[in-house]
Amino acid sequence: MEDSAILIAGLIIAVFAAITVLRVVRIVPQARARNIERLGRYHRTLKPGLNFVIPYIDRVYPVIDLREQVVSFKPQPVITEDNLVVEIDTVLYFQVTDPRAAAYEIANFLQAVEQLTVTTLRNVVGSMDLERTLTSRDTINNQLRGVLDEATGKWGLRVNRVEIKAIDPPQSIKDAMEKQMRAERDKRAAILSAEGQRQSQILTAEGDKQAVVLRAEGDRTAQVLKAEGQSRAIDEVFQSVHRNDPDPKLLAYQYLQMLPELAQGPGNTFWVIPSEVTSALQDVSRAFTQALPKSPATRETSSDELAEQAAADTAQAAQAAAQALADAAEVDGTPITPGTPRPDTVPNSGDTQPTGHADNNQTTSSP
Repeated sequence: MEDSAILIAGLIIAVFAAITVLRVVRIVPQARARNIERLGRYHRTLKPGLNFVIPYIDRVYPVIDLREQVVSFKPQPVITEDNLVVEIDTVLYFQVTDPRAAAYEIANFLQAVEQLTVTTLRNVVGSMDLERTLTSRDTINNQLRGVLDEATGKWGLRVNRVEIKAIDPPQSIKDAMEKQMRAERDKRAAILSAEGQRQSQILTAEGDKQAVVLRAEGDRTAQVLKAEGQSRAIDEVFQSVHRNDPDPKLLAYQYLQMLPELAQGPGNTFWVIPSEVTSALQDVSRAFTQALPKSPATRETSSDELAEQAAADTAQAAQAAAQALADAAEVDGTPITPGTPRPDTVPNSGDTQPTGHADNNQTTSSP
């Protein structure tokens, strides 16, 4: 009987000793802390690692996390300066820097931080209108962080940053904003389309301009080359005529042949016959009326043959002149008669003679 009582007492003592040893040794994880009260009064804070306390005298409080913590609050209704209610969802990043203050300066620091965040958010957003609230998230975040960090410093907390997750305006405001954004996008699209059309028209006009310039340059070059060719042809004809020294009667005959072509123009109302042509015609007449001198080539030709040849040439020249005048009359519809130039006709210095010798010129005019 006594042995069993001793055994039970030994077991009780062993259990008590084990419990006492367990209460003496306290292990604190890294980035954690525990406050100790001795006889109801704060004594010290246990650091990470192995710690020893006095059992049944020291009271060890729960572990306090010293790492940075993230707390997301539910959306809070906030009234802006222009009396619009918006719901703002915030996220708070804070860290416990003083375990003693976090345990003894505030009853529940998480709840205190939430309420302080809501009140500060309402104060900051209440001084802004809706448009500024939607576009000034960084400003709101900085103001919230500054106010919260200053207010929570005595609680042993440090607010690292505050982020606004969402700002939800009323549904009517959302619809109006959507219409505004749609109109803004349509406006930008219209501006871009107009700008594209303007650039296209400018490029088209530039291309047309360059094409016209190139065509004009090509036409100018062609005309210059054509004029140079005509100039060279005229010069060659002129040089050939002067080298061969043609008979004036032949030139007069060719001029009479060209009269129908000169009369084909719609603005031709008169034609000036140069004095050289009339002189050549007079020379032709005198050549056939005067006696021909004897030459070695014609000494053996009889006078009757010479007379017949002269008569034939005269008749041929007269017929050619009459035919040329008739052709000119048919083209213009007005008969051509030789006469003096009209008073409104401006004589050409290279083709006509002065007024004193007007009898040497033949002017053909039509009303």
